[in-house]
Amino acid sequence: MSAVAADEGGNAPNQEQQHYDVAIIGAGMSGLAAGIRLAHFGKRVCLFERHNAIGGLNSFYSLGGRKYDVGLHAVTNFVRPGVKGTPLTKLLRQLRIDREEFALCEQRQSRVSFGPSGEHTLKFSNDLALLESEVAREFPAQIDGFRALVAAVRRYDDVSLDAPQVSAREIVGRHITDPLLTDMLFCPVMYYGSASAGDMDFGQFAIMFKALFFEGFARPLDGVRVILRVLLGKYRAAGGQRRMKCGVRKIICRGGRAAALLLDSGEEVTATHVLSSAGAPETFAMIENEAGGEGERGGADRRPGQALAASATPLARAGGHSFVETITVLEEQPDELGWGEDTIVFFNDSERFHYGCPEAQVDVRSGVICFPNNFAYPDGQNLSEGFVRLTCLANPQRWFGLPEERYRADKQRWFTEIEKSARRFLPPLGAGSLAERAVATDMFTPRTIHKYTGHANGAIYGSPEKIRSGRTPLANLYLCGTDQGFLGIIGAMLSGISMANFHILQGSRS
Repeated sequence: MSAVAADEGGNAPNQEQQHYDVAIIGAGMSGLAAGIRLAHFGKRVCLFERHNAIGGLNSFYSLGGRKYDVGLHAVTNFVRPGVKGTPLTKLLRQLRIDREEFALCEQRQSRVSFGPSGEHTLKFSNDLALLESEVAREFPAQIDGFRALVAAVRRYDDVSLDAPQVSAREIVGRHITDPLLTDMLFCPVMYYGSASAGDMDFGQFAIMFKALFFEGFARPLDGVRVILRVLLGKYRAAGGQRRMKCGVRKIICRGGRAAALLLDSGEEVTATHVLSSAGAPETFAMIENEAGGEGERGGADRRPGQALAASATPLARAGGHSFVETITVLEEQPDELGWGEDTIVFFNDSERFHYGCPEAQVDVRSGVICFPNNFAYPDGQNLSEGFVRLTCLANPQRWFGLPEERYRADKQRWFTEIEKSARRFLPPLGAGSLAERAVATDMFTPRTIHKYTGHANGAIYGSPEKIRSGRTPLANLYLCGTDQGFLGIIGAMLSGISMANFHILQGSRS
């Protein structure tokens, strides 16, 4: 994978051991945002990234002369200029970014379609009123309950760092009694933010419900690399340092603190504070104490889906799933194929919506269809080619360890099955497969995700148990990113900012 070019420099292993005010593990969205915020306040900050690309789960790669987004279907939490007090406006203010720099363009319209061929549909856009009208049309007996649920979500304090976990299905069930409507509301929320199977914490549900339905979807014309260029430019301008192809192998613990970071090269660096965006299980597995063993919550066998504390609830212990995604490049625009109305389609063909780790390699019963072309780009601009991205749930363990020939064959087989399933929820295209019309295709699996992010099990949303405070057993080591609990691209950046503010800058800001 190749994305934004790596900085030169860093410190050679034979130089005197380097000390930083803050060392940040991982150059994803949360790590970059934390670094910018800290550097703005004069902290000597260095990002340590094992790979040659920034962005983590939201990056891009080059293949055959084309650039493909990873992770980004759409930026959630979009609001129009002038709307104050939202995650997007807070983010822009904290990182000193002009909203025009992100060049965000709104979605056209999206939908949730359930049934063997999408017989039940709820359309939605960046205006909550459309979804409300759709619920009233499709589920007239449930509209009062839906409005009550909206009010409950609106009241929820989604920035609280100590809110207890509560079942989202339990809370939603107090207002919505139709299981079909319940599943149709959970489907997009879970696909875009849930690390848990079947249910999720209501706090996580509220965050994603607001991000998708109160606010909405947007995308820069040139995709995620626009956002990465802006973040990297701000980080450099503020004086932040970064070390690419320079991962952290171990966090050396002494006296209940992170005393040093052992890098892949064998070099050691020290820092007053350490922020890790690598994920909670991955971070705990790095901790090495004075005796050379693991930290009290470490463990090389720790995986997302396992409890991170003895008090973890059954809800927190569920999960451990990942995704596959196919990407098809077409000469035609989706408009020309009759697919120009929808930006994103969430589909499910079964009587109930099943979200979790499937038995098979892939679960094609449900998924997400994304058309990157179908955003309201300025002045009639659009991508030069048509793109279709199809995402389905996957079983990570059935992808790891396969011989290369078998791995490639399985990818091709599931590429065809995923397309066949998704096509049922789109206007007819005529005879022939989508691949036959393609000028290029690609597909990534949990194995790909693990290779380029280091996330155990190729997990996209990390551990089901979120550590909202960001605290770890080490007094100067904090978590940011997915496992801290803010979701989506905007949420990941806000997580980095919040943890930097709360743990490091509090009391020192002017």
